[in-house]
Amino acid sequence: KLVGSTTGGTIATKAYASGDTTSNWSMKLTKVTDTSQSYNPQNLTLTTGYDAWHAVPDTYTKVAEYHANTGSSATDTTLGVKLETTYAAFIAANQPADTYTGQVKYTMVHPYNEEPLQPQPATQGCINYFANASDAVGTMGCQSATDNASIDLLASSFSRTGYGFTGWSDSFDYATNPSAQFYGPNETITVPTGTTANGLSLYAVWVKSQGSIQDQSKVASVCNSLTAAPTDGTANLTSVSALTDQRDNNTYAIAKLADGKCWMIENLRLESTADHNSDGTLAQGYSGQFSGLANSETADKFGNTYSANSLYSNDGVNNTINISTTNTVNRMPRYNNTNTASDASMYNYGNYYTWPAAIASTYDYTTGNRSVTDTSICPAGWHLPKGGQITANPTAEFYLLGKALMNNQEPDQDASNGYGYYGNSLTNTAGKTATAAFKSYPNNFAYSGVVNSSIKGRGTFGYYWSSTVNSRYYASGLYLDSSSVRPGTESYYKSHGRAVRCVAEV
Repeated sequence: KLVGSTTGGTIATKAYASGDTTSNWSMKLTKVTDTSQSYNPQNLTLTTGYDAWHAVPDTYTKVAEYHANTGSSATDTTLGVKLETTYAAFIAANQPADTYTGQVKYTMVHPYNEEPLQPQPATQGCINYFANASDAVGTMGCQSATDNASIDLLASSFSRTGYGFTGWSDSFDYATNPSAQFYGPNETITVPTGTTANGLSLYAVWVKSQGSIQDQSKVASVCNSLTAAPTDGTANLTSVSALTDQRDNNTYAIAKLADGKCWMIENLRLESTADHNSDGTLAQGYSGQFSGLANSETADKFGNTYSANSLYSNDGVNNTINISTTNTVNRMPRYNNTNTASDASMYNYGNYYTWPAAIASTYDYTTGNRSVTDTSICPAGWHLPKGGQITANPTAEFYLLGKALMNNQEPDQDASNGYGYYGNSLTNTAGKTATAAFKSYPNNFAYSGVVNSSIKGRGTFGYYWSSTVNSRYYASGLYLDSSSVRPGTESYYKSHGRAVRCVAEV
């Protein structure tokens, strides 16, 4: 709000004084003294200097604090504090006569004791990762790096309640810095010159939740407001937002990707919904209770065992894993083998799910192909991406996203099995391979690995389930590694734990 000296909306001009040599903007703050209002201006403290003319700060700078009343009664939870801010054009004697225009950007930080963001020094010869928020949880160490080397960035171990993680930036003030660069959690970068001598600081990029991920009107509103991300990885914050899953209060960053659809750009971390989905309104077509997660299954609900490379023992008809049972061997496989949240990279990699768990299966899949399932553990109003061979599933979403990222180029066909893949010989108009495009901000497909007898391939390759079944033992999914992307076309054992992404139905 601009408040002039006489009329709201005008900008006052500060008189030239002897010794003034440059043009600039100045500001001063005034507390509102109308104590009849709902705010408590007597508890507002202006930082020294801001009650007089002061240069407008160009970084995150705390200029005022509000201290709630803490008397014998309950703490005052009033949210409102009112300031009038006056801006002035600070004119030098040699300033040319003209009409000057510009923009003033406000960044409101809550709560009042939020620490101002500051640049952080990196360790020599290292990429250092910073949470860039005082309320974020987690730690990350040094990643050794030398000038001009090609390196995969680390997945994040930071989490922040009520915020989605969208990737890394080279600027601590990325929200107001138009030159800020953004990177996916496992994106491959060329290490900037100067890192060997000075290190490189990267900062977590957060977006605040806009509401419930199950609120379909909110999802539509948010998705419609987003700008589709370009294929060259230069997207900024206008392509991303965040929504919160009511089942467990996990917040997920979302983005409108190059295919024009809204995707989660974080892997699903659902672990338990308690009884919050008893009426079936919070998950896609599934009514029931997830009892938790366990390691990769080795037996069906009847106690019949099977190898890691087959889904069920050959017991005829009754071979569906019951994911709501308390029997630990029948639960969804978790993200590490100790069933604890101590894994430093779980935030980006998410949880791992067998295919029956991912589709919330209560069906008997003995007979083979059943096309695309209509249930999943995705939130209500979201679904697992469709997959499958291109000729049979031309609307498969992994395939269409791959085409969009590769500027409408079709994947090659593997002569041995007919499955489609993008190899490194094919690049898009920005010069990116499919692997680079899928890993870049804000697509953020991380090398999350796979679980069979143990977790394998983290940081090396990634698997993501689709909703498309191929046979009793196999379902389709996305695969990516450093040399190729197979966009939902290949067939994988249903018994293995893989990552899950969800697409909005708007």
